[in-house]
Amino acid sequence: MEKYTVRNKIRKLRFQNNEMTQEQLAEKAGVTRQTIIAIESAKYSPSLELAFRIALAFGVPLGDVFSYDPEDESNQIINK
Repeated sequence: MEKYTVRNKIRKLRFQNNEMTQEQLAEKAGVTRQTIIAIESAKYSPSLELAFRIALAFGVPLGDVFSYDPEDESNQIINK
């Protein structure tokens, strides 16, 4: 059975944008810093609306921030 993972480039984009802090991104996206931390560390997948707001904060298309990749479940068990 395949499992899908939402991946992101938030950390990379923050540093490419004048070393934007997590707090600054949170303010632009209208969420808490804790939410940005959870998304950036892939512990939480944002809603579609929030994903668009994050992309808008960086001024890039959604696909430049987030990707949705299938992973083989057996590989996940090995990698944990």
